[in-house]
Amino acid sequence: MKRKLNITVLVDATEVKESDPNFEISPENPTTEYHVIEALRDLGYEVSVLGAFNDIEIIVKSLFEQNPDIVFNLTESFNGERLFDKNIAGLLEMLRIPFTGSGAMGLMLCRDKRLCKELMSLHKIRVPNFFSLPHGQKFRVPKSIHYPLVVKPALEDGSEGISNASLVNDDSELADRVRFMHQRWEQPAIAEEYIKGRELYVSVLGNKRLTVLPIRECLFDFDSKEGPQLATYRVKWNAEYRKKWNIKFSYAELEPAIVKNISHICKRVYRILHIQDYGRIDLRLTDDNKVVILEANPNPDLAYGEEVAEAAEKGGMSYEQFIDHILDHALRRYK
Repeated sequence: MKRKLNITVLVDATEVKESDPNFEISPENPTTEYHVIEALRDLGYEVSVLGAFNDIEIIVKSLFEQNPDIVFNLTESFNGERLFDKNIAGLLEMLRIPFTGSGAMGLMLCRDKRLCKELMSLHKIRVPNFFSLPHGQKFRVPKSIHYPLVVKPALEDGSEGISNASLVNDDSELADRVRFMHQRWEQPAIAEEYIKGRELYVSVLGNKRLTVLPIRECLFDFDSKEGPQLATYRVKWNAEYRKKWNIKFSYAELEPAIVKNISHICKRVYRILHIQDYGRIDLRLTDDNKVVILEANPNPDLAYGEEVAEAAEKGGMSYEQFIDHILDHALRRYK
């Protein structure tokens, strides 16, 4: 028998439309918010929607008025700042309102690519060699770092700021890209060694006991001299661009021993970085089967048809069951 739960879905303010504030009319191109809200309603839950607008007092007042049993947290920013996603989680923690997904600690550790990689290195998790490029400061490439390098904004996610020009082959290209990165993103950047190998995405569910879902792979045409060699923003989010360069997402075909090793490492990363309920680890598998962690993603995109939901479906869950699993994991934490 389905539990009688009152769920508030907390979303970014920019996702709330005046014409449909409760997300009751399915648009032509549904967003993650529509997918999740529809699934929760189909599951029989009482669902209300709250936009994380710029006034904290309004958010707090609305939460107390709605009095949810749990908040399904879909926020990715606050007041246009992606860095503040951890503050929304921190607010819910201070109010002692149960919520899905990672808390302030996990979001903070994963947001800063420098801190994340340093922490994983301390735990003997293999990451690309990298160095930090502070905003407005001169830099020198350490002798231990070798080209080609990938230059990224230090505090973004979802491949924002990553394009084909992010892959640099010498000091001149590096200087140009760093200058652009600082001007465009107004934040530190990192430069990390490009890792040649298969690009894999590993979705993990749970808390005390972790489940690794079937591993996904981004298949590049590495024989192409002009096509992308890394998961740029357009590779991840532009279907026409992927079609142009023959890039496909599929399920990785791997030997059982390799899957076991990848699963073990990704579970360690998940726990080290305080990820909760669900997450996705992005990595490269080298030709000699070494696992190199590229990114850790707390609260990754839950849209139907995207990486995590696709992996869950391959693992035997319908989309509604997948969303319900996340809810169950969160509720168990608070018990």
